[in-house]
Parts: sequence; structure tokens; C-alpha cells
Amino acid sequence: MRDLLAKFSIIAIDGTAASGKSTVGAALAQRLGYLFFDTGVMYRAVTWAVLERNIEVHDIAQVSKLAELLVIDVTPDGEDDGRQATVLVDGRDVTWEIRRPEVDQAVSQISSYPRVRVALTAQQRRIAAIGSIVMVGRDIGTVVLPEADLKIFMIASPQERARRRYQDSIAQGYQANYNEILAAIIERDEKDRTNPVSPMVPAHDAVIIETDQLSVEAILDKLEQLMERS
Repeated sequence: MRDLLAKFSIIAIDGTAASGKSTVGAALAQRLGYLFFDTGVMYRAVTWAVLERNIEVHDIAQVSKLAELLVIDVTPDGEDDGRQATVLVDGRDVTWEIRRPEVDQAVSQISSYPRVRVALTAQQRRIAAIGSIVMVGRDIGTVVLPEADLKIFMIASPQERARRRYQDSIAQGYQANYNEILAAIIERDEKDRTNPVSPMVPAHDAVIIETDQLSVEAILDKLEQLMERS
């Protein structure tokens, strides 16, 4: 096991929104005793801050300036309410606020801005440099950590992902509309795929896993078998 961990010190997991990459990444990190870091929460935190301050989402200059000034912290502790980590923006706990539907609708646009990505990518690489980490995002294997020891790209159908997002929103006490969530996911997929700065595409050496019919445990077993065979 020790040799296996040394061989896969940096694991990158990318994929479509709501494909299960964060849940699987957190569980894999726990199994391996690694640090889990979901980079998507950084972009969501910036998006939440933009909306909270009533900054126009399409105002690239103001959005980018805010991203460069914000202090975003992600910690493993926090309330026992099902969270994988606690997300703080300038000291304020926004863990659940960044999962609201309006953030879902705007995060892809904001994450496409070059200065926003530069500001957050630098922080992500600094964190990864310690090793023994599972980092989850959209372009970890292609842009942030192209040298990662293992690259995974997770996908799921838009319908399945919309169902997951709908159930999450209802469970958190928010009103939600399945059809609106589905439309937003399809629109976001297109934006992410055609993003000129960092398109959502698998790295050439990534292993693609389709998650519609797989449980978290089944995916974890599949990943461990993959690591053992590599």
C-alpha cells in the first residue's frame, strides 16, 4: 500500500457538474488518508460574492478585481450538517450559500474569465505541491496539474445530474424546479465545453468513468483496482 500511495501522490478528478466527482473525491481521499480539495468551491465562492455585492456578472473587470481581493479558505472542519468541508469568504461561512441555484447559473460564466482563473489556479497549485492530495475540478488534469499521477474524468447524463441537484436543493430547504435545473445544466455543459480559456475536456491520458448506474462504493472499488493495475 505504501508503494501505491507513493506512486499516486497527486490525483486529479475532473468532470461535468453534478457527475459525483466531489463525493467520490472526498471518499477516495478518506480511504487513502489524503487531503481532499474541491477547486470548484473557489469559483462558487467568487460567484456568490459577486452576486452578494450586486456586481454585474458580465462586468469582467469588476468580477476579476474582486476575485483577486477575496480571501477564500477551505477547511475540513465545520458544522455536522453533511458538508464535506467548510468554505469561508473573508471569514464568513458560505458553505451552503454557494450551492444555491443562482450560483449554479452564473458560476460557469465567471469561471471563464482569465484573471479569475489565474488568481485561483495559483492557489490551487500551491496547495497541491504538498502532495498526497485528491484535487477535484474541471481542468485539473489539463491545466492546473497536468503532471498529476492519476487523472480521472467523470461523466453522467444531464437528466441524472439534474435529479441529483434537485434533490440536494430540496434537502437543503430551497425551492427548486427540475426542468429549470436540467436546462441550466445543459447550458452550462455547452459553455464549459466551448470555454476558450479552459474548456472542460478530458486529459489525453485520463480514465473516463460514467456514473449514472454506479454507487460511490462501486466507483471507489473501480479506482482502487485501476491504481493497483497501473
